[in-house]
Amino acid sequence: MITNALRGLAAAALAILPMLAATPAQAAETLPLAEAVQRLPLAAESREGYQRTSFKHWVDEDRDSCNTRMEVLIAESRVPATVEPRCKVTAGQWYSYYDGVTLEAPGGLDIDHMVPLAEAWDSGASQWSAARREAYANDLTAERSLVAVTAKTNRSKADQDPATWLPPLADARCTYATDWVSTKLRWNLTVDQAEADALAMLAEGCGQEVVEFEPAS
Repeated sequence: MITNALRGLAAAALAILPMLAATPAQAAETLPLAEAVQRLPLAAESREGYQRTSFKHWVDEDRDSCNTRMEVLIAESRVPATVEPRCKVTAGQWYSYYDGVTLEAPGGLDIDHMVPLAEAWDSGASQWSAARREAYANDLTAERSLVAVTAKTNRSKADQDPATWLPPLADARCTYATDWVSTKLRWNLTVDQAEADALAMLAEGCGQEVVEFEPAS
């Protein structure tokens, strides 16, 4: 009887395997910007309980001595970056697309979270686990999530959304709106009404822009 029971359990497990294998992974999507804006879920925002320390960031996830900031600097340099021992990036060439400035020393750069940590908190991250917030704050998988820009523009932006801040370089604004929407869709973050209206208005003048995103696991 024990043998028969074990055989029954094994058969049931084997029957489940094809169903598990057939479960599709979340696929990447490509949408026109205007359509992508409409896809964003609308909700009121709340910053209650927010602390920047809720998002552990600039970690060395793959333990190669390069933390997230250094990884972005290396990836975004237009020439091979100069990297000293312990992954200290000392030189390269970076184009800050927010203001059209090119820098060759990393000291003048900030790594901007496309959707700021406080804005992410307001838009749904307050309900996430600490591990998911850490993954968000160090998202190297999607190139739109983190961007090297001049410290001046990053600090001007602070935690604002597109309803109250846009890049000073007008030619950058369609790209910025696309990157913002891509990041919010990737992490299933909401928008408030003012933000949604601002994005919809931007999309009207950015007809060629396409949003590409893959939902974060």
